[in-house]
Amino acid sequence: MRTLLYKLLGLAILIGSFVFAWVYMDYQDFVRTPLPLHGHALHFELRNGTSLRALADALTARGLVRHPDYLVWLGRRMGVAQRLQSGEYEFPPGTTPRTLLTRIAQGKVVQHALTIIDGWTFRELMAAVDRSQALTHTLTGLSGRQIMARLGSPGQSPEGWFFPDTYRFPRGTTDLQFLARAYRRMRTELNAQWRTRATGLPLRTAYQALILASIVEKETAVPAERAEIAGVFERRLERGMRLQADPTVIFGLGPKFDGDLTSRDLTRYTPYNTYRIPGLPPTPIAIPSLAAIHAVLHPAPGKALYFVARGDGTHVFSDTLAEHDRAVRRYLLRERHGGARGGGSKRRPAGTAGG
Repeated sequence: MRTLLYKLLGLAILIGSFVFAWVYMDYQDFVRTPLPLHGHALHFELRNGTSLRALADALTARGLVRHPDYLVWLGRRMGVAQRLQSGEYEFPPGTTPRTLLTRIAQGKVVQHALTIIDGWTFRELMAAVDRSQALTHTLTGLSGRQIMARLGSPGQSPEGWFFPDTYRFPRGTTDLQFLARAYRRMRTELNAQWRTRATGLPLRTAYQALILASIVEKETAVPAERAEIAGVFERRLERGMRLQADPTVIFGLGPKFDGDLTSRDLTRYTPYNTYRIPGLPPTPIAIPSLAAIHAVLHPAPGKALYFVARGDGTHVFSDTLAEHDRAVRRYLLRERHGGARGGGSKRRPAGTAGG
């Protein structure tokens, strides 16, 4: 009888050893084998408070894990069971269970992107923010000044204050958090540029530099011309001449502008019409690039007080009103005969005019 018991015990141990060895090899195969994604990335959102067991069950239900216990065992061996971070994840083909758990434990969530374009108005910026499906929207219905108050700057106009760049963020980031990053970046960059400005500028504050940079940004898309256009505007400011910049007129017209700037528009008073007001407008008219800010703080030397658009994106610069008038007649004549159009008024192509 005792001999039979020993034989049965030995058989049980043998079977148990075989089962353990089989399970261990199957587990090791599971750890090394990529998830069956069939050439497609896995998009997965892990909610806050999800346990390792719940994660394993969810992946098993989607046919990505053969047995949830395997993933639980792996997570415990890796020491990540209590370190899983919620968020939106994307796992490419070839992802192994170990890689999956490592990325979740490190919180390497999907980063969405939104680009702020230089030259945008605040209205255009908020339209892009509102279209983003990855941001959580908390500012709907608020005015620009109310948004600035939320950002800690009550009474400040929002125009021009958000640094143009591509920003990456995880899903669920609020629109206020997104704007706060761009606002802090603009303040940092503007202050850094202001500290290294050239001497003798007709600009008293960094905010005035931001205003003028926004006008330069809208006047030209040619990088080589920014400093030269900035020089024209600053010489006009020094002499008490009006800037006469068409983009300021357009901004002041707001939704009334139909795309065709007329001579009548140039005479219409708004606080932004630099044909009517002396000096700078009260706020920026767009988001300036860092290059435009640098240009107004390091303007090109010269004597030019005028410029007019050629119609090809570049400008002709003139030192005197007589030279400028000749340039205006030349390029206005081309426009009337179907040449390239400058985007300015019917009275003159885009650019600063004399008077």
